[in-house]
Amino acid sequence: MISTTYRINGINMHVVIEGAGKDVLLLHGFPDTHAIWREQIPALVAAGYRVIAPDLRGFGATDISPEVSDYRLANLTSDVIALLDQMNIDQVRLIAHDWGAVIGWDLAIKHPKRINRYIALSVGHPTCYATGGVMQKLKGYYIALFQLRGFAEWLCRRNDWQLLAAFTRCPQEMPHWRAGLSQTGRLTAAMNYYRANLDLILPKKRGDVHVPVLGVYSSKDIALVESQMVRSSQYCKAGWQYQRIEGVGHWMTSEAPDIVNPLLINYLNQSFK
Repeated sequence: MISTTYRINGINMHVVIEGAGKDVLLLHGFPDTHAIWREQIPALVAAGYRVIAPDLRGFGATDISPEVSDYRLANLTSDVIALLDQMNIDQVRLIAHDWGAVIGWDLAIKHPKRINRYIALSVGHPTCYATGGVMQKLKGYYIALFQLRGFAEWLCRRNDWQLLAAFTRCPQEMPHWRAGLSQTGRLTAAMNYYRANLDLILPKKRGDVHVPVLGVYSSKDIALVESQMVRSSQYCKAGWQYQRIEGVGHWMTSEAPDIVNPLLINYLNQSFK
């Protein structure tokens, strides 16, 4: 495994690279780092792929940006394109989860020539998320909480991160989150993704996707309703497949790697015209 740093759009981006073969880019979400893919990377490498797993802006060992506006979606997408350019990669197979999936949809919509195919975990097309109905708004209550700058950070940290643990219901990830978010500025940086992109909750047509897409949803997701993933099919003009995983929570990559990994590899191995 290679752990390296690239200078990207004014920040130092930490990237893990492993394997040889066709490139697979993994984009993590909130409040994760590249470590959320620890069960997928060996499986993808064994399947013959080169895996590229960055820590996104503000997370892990990648630099924190000082301004909330630095975390606008356009900047996050630009970071990924700049990384591919730095690595001289024309096109990747993309797998992304949570906030990484938000970035992934934006990449697939705006930069289709750079994406061979896209696997979206948990989060559907941005238009479908924004029009997910009352239940989606209720499940996304934490977005409003995160707007309370300073208070939201205090609330998450108190009683040894009890609120975060209760909300996420993913005890296997808590040691990773506690270690990462306890570092100065990291929790605020993570919440700035939500503060900088409130417009994503507004209903708006955000474009079609012209690369093949696999959407994967887990039935015990604490933050997302299934319809926002299922309805994404209408925006996927180059092919759409869907998989529902039963009895698994939002962090499916660590909760059910024995189910997730074969789904990923099967889709990556498929031939498309």
